[in-house]
Amino acid sequence: MIEVSAPGKLYIAGEYAVVEPGHPAIIVAVDQFITVSLEQTKHVGSITSFQYGNLPILWRRHNDQLVLDKRENPFHYILAAITVTEKYAKELNKELSFFSITIDSELDSSNGRKYGLGSSAAVTVATIKALCQFYTLDSNDEVVFKLAALAHLSVKSNGSCGDVAASVYGGWIAFTTFDRDWVASQQKKEQYSIKELIDTDWPLLSIKPLTPPRDLRLVIGWTGSPASTSDLVDEVTNQRNRDKNAYDNFLKDSKQCVNQMIEGFQHNDIQMIQQQIRKNRALLIKMSQDTGVIIETPALTQLCNVAEQYHGAAKSSGAGGGDCGIVLFNRREGLLPLMTAWEKEGITNLPLHVYTTK
Repeated sequence: MIEVSAPGKLYIAGEYAVVEPGHPAIIVAVDQFITVSLEQTKHVGSITSFQYGNLPILWRRHNDQLVLDKRENPFHYILAAITVTEKYAKELNKELSFFSITIDSELDSSNGRKYGLGSSAAVTVATIKALCQFYTLDSNDEVVFKLAALAHLSVKSNGSCGDVAASVYGGWIAFTTFDRDWVASQQKKEQYSIKELIDTDWPLLSIKPLTPPRDLRLVIGWTGSPASTSDLVDEVTNQRNRDKNAYDNFLKDSKQCVNQMIEGFQHNDIQMIQQQIRKNRALLIKMSQDTGVIIETPALTQLCNVAEQYHGAAKSSGAGGGDCGIVLFNRREGLLPLMTAWEKEGITNLPLHVYTTK
């Protein structure tokens, strides 16, 4: 039995702009996990997840392609992770086998509602790590990230893969995404090889660890209203052509803001980090107004405004539209009064901590 876990994530800054290659974001891994258990089987494999009633989806293999017994398939990312990793394994002359996979997630509430902690990225990463062990593939963080990114691209994900990077590398990271068109062009080449693509530097991709100031405190609030990241990113993409100059200015200002925040980490300057959190919030609100896409919902506005009363720097996290907000504090001042104030507003404090892999 192989058992592998991957952490969830939260975006701290740089949302939406990060989907454009070369535009930075700051992301953190949190100590809630998806765990993948994998065990070898014969003749037929299965995928089981508590999220879908513990009923296994059965699969077989036809010409080395996975074939499901059901057309309705909620396991797109898991299947994509298996497909990409097994192609990589075949290139390394590994013999394919059958196995059962069981998924156990801590990234949702007890009633199955999503917190917005990046479950699709975490399950992809955990599945790939488990398969690398199963097929005894040499793999480091870069290999796992690139395999997971290729899996996400294969299911037409419109995200930046920053959540994938957080699940792989852990801790606080500064991230810029890769040139998707370049990756796609490599995949169209004759004799396309996953191994060669993984061994090649991807243009504009950057994943760098950040060391937070010792007294920096991250607090997370959940509005109780799940949101779809992919739908919101699609909406912004569709609407940004209404005013291309405004969107270009948003990208420029976001890059400057996040780069200054990264400097704050490098210089242990909590005040600078907090200033840029507030600036990033304002940029997202302005972009929301320009595109007509609701990013900061009334519940998120209340979450942020209450946190600011207790000297925290607050903003929505990720695509917004619900889900989580984050607050950065200097030391622990104001934390307990904030918890009480949030509770009165129906906002749930998620008792999460930063997860580091090292």
